Amino acid sequence: DELVAKSIVPVKKEYICPVPIVSKEKKSKRQLKRERNQEKQSTRNLCPMVAKTGKADSCPYNDKCRFSHDIEAFKDQKPADLEGNCPFCPYGLGCRFLGTHTNKYSEINGLKKDVQRLLWKNKMKFPKADAELKVLGLDPRPQKRGKDKTLKLHPREKKLIDFKDKLYLAPLTTVGNLPFRRVCKALGADITCGEMAMCTNLLQGQAAEWALLRRHVSEDIFGVQICGAYPDTVARACELIEQECTVDFIDINMGCPIDLVVNKGAGSALLSKPMRMKNVIQAASSTVDIPITIKARTSYYEGRSRIDSVIANIAEWGASAVTIHGRSRQQRYTKQPDWEYVYQCTKKAPQSLQVLGNGDIFSFSDWKTHKSDCPQLSSCMIARGALVKPWLFTEIKEQRDWDISSGERLDIFKDYVRFGLQHWGSDTKGVETTRHFLLEWLSYTYRYVPFGLLEVIPQKLNWRPPAYFGRDDLETLMASESAADWIKISEMLLGKVPDGFVFSPKHKSNAFDKAENG
Repeated sequence: DELVAKSIVPVKKEYICPVPIVSKEKKSKRQLKRERNQEKQSTRNLCPMVAKTGKADSCPYNDKCRFSHDIEAFKDQKPADLEGNCPFCPYGLGCRFLGTHTNKYSEINGLKKDVQRLLWKNKMKFPKADAELKVLGLDPRPQKRGKDKTLKLHPREKKLIDFKDKLYLAPLTTVGNLPFRRVCKALGADITCGEMAMCTNLLQGQAAEWALLRRHVSEDIFGVQICGAYPDTVARACELIEQECTVDFIDINMGCPIDLVVNKGAGSALLSKPMRMKNVIQAASSTVDIPITIKARTSYYEGRSRIDSVIANIAEWGASAVTIHGRSRQQRYTKQPDWEYVYQCTKKAPQSLQVLGNGDIFSFSDWKTHKSDCPQLSSCMIARGALVKPWLFTEIKEQRDWDISSGERLDIFKDYVRFGLQHWGSDTKGVETTRHFLLEWLSYTYRYVPFGLLEVIPQKLNWRPPAYFGRDDLETLMASESAADWIKISEMLLGKVPDGFVFSPKHKSNAFDKAENG
């Protein structure tokens, strides 16, 4: 009881070990940037065109290319090939599985070069969005006079997504990438959603932002999440996505609590501006035929501008579903989510609006409790719980607590690595990108305490694990909070790290003060 009161996982005494002392070295941002620039010019980074063709003169940029064209120098320092077959290879000489190349590709929603050029030059046309914004009186850009012959689709005539009792993997920044979603699909997730993409970056044709919209063929019900502060920006981004991508729904983020987003008037900042919230939803839903959904928190400030005051209107504005995270923006991830308030909002919502709950679901009993306490809930979204234990989807579907072994967990990491090499590439850059995101994920998974070691079941998401020994060496390694041990796990799957390799997680795995997603 004392440990639970302190939010510490109650592990059986025989497995507890002394807390190790870890010394940390941190490099400055300037030093890291300098090292990245030096790395680009190194012979380790062979030009992709040269690597593909095997000819040093095949690059159209010649001496102006920022990559190396020295094939022999690249071969001399190239790391040893990895074991196994190449998952997907357009990388030629750069492939770390040289000699076992395949040409399968199973991802869609890429950004075409001609579309990217139009976005760069600000010459992309948005006829549907501009027409609807004009009707709503929201378009800041001057329009030519003329009759609008576009037939406006009534929200009820749109294709709807049935969220009822489906397991929905939340959009998760950084770790919720395509390979991770594939892992969750294999473990039982029904609905997946891409990482949050900023509307302004999509409209500028930024390749890194468009990469967040990629979809694997195994994602049979897939949505993308966008974030924007103004109706015109969101509407044009929606039209562009409908035109260029294949998605089942577009989710608008109105819950992200991080300062970078909120200070621009987006994310949870929209909760404090109901009229702008209305305009954003109306503009988006009237522009596209794809269903529009909303992800929100209870409020911006605790007790003020609460979502229940507009829940009855959200369907009228054009949204098909709303997910409510049971915390305010002010709370971030502190305290427990207010599920009673989520239930109140669900009961206030009209029948045409599907309501999903979100907040600290970490076991099948959590899921079952929320569904039985409020039968009107369409479903529950699973977020950080899936980061710590992605087999949570299997537990819910099979209605059991899975005492998963360290070997079974390692097999899940092996699948992730295989999916990562298919997604990011099998050359050295792809291998190291896969390693980086694997390490980011391991910065969450160490928080899982094996079911057989618990004094109290089930484990809660906000409980912090003490230092403990596992039932075998691999389980002990997976329980470590040291980045050095996470690197050891990555070396088991991706070979030795490069000389001087250092890793520091983007998000500290802390339920109390960090904002991973909306």
